[in-house]
Amino acid sequence: QARRPLALALHSRVADVFAVDIHPAARIGKGVLFDHATGVVVGETAVIGNNVSILHHVTLGGTGKVGGDRHPKIGDGVLIGAGATILGNVKIGEGAKIGAGSVVLIDVPPRTTAVGNPARLVGGKEKPSKHEDVPGESMDHTSFISEWSDYII
Repeated sequence: QARRPLALALHSRVADVFAVDIHPAARIGKGVLFDHATGVVVGETAVIGNNVSILHHVTLGGTGKVGGDRHPKIGDGVLIGAGATILGNVKIGEGAKIGAGSVVLIDVPPRTTAVGNPARLVGGKEKPSKHEDVPGESMDHTSFISEWSDYII
């Protein structure tokens, strides 16, 4: 409704009280879960799709570019693990998983998993492992581990 001063005042108060910094211009879809939400930062030009699950201390930020479209675009059904950082105008494809603590600086294809710092695709860049579930809804963090590790939970 073009009430920018009110939006910025509410944004400032919410950031103070809840330790969450979501820019009022960010576009957020339906059914988004901010699990705990503490420490979440969402930049001005970020776009979050439907049925996305975002855990605590996640940053959807810029890389320092002064203006323009500079924040991540998150597809439907994505799961973003605790402490993950996604920087720049990158696209996270539908149904992708971002591992906890990962730093994502490149696009992540749909239905793949990115982990690490800097984030790499599980299965490799040429033939990344694909999954069929919707991780943003299932909250499945560990199904990919058996593909690349002998660690047993």
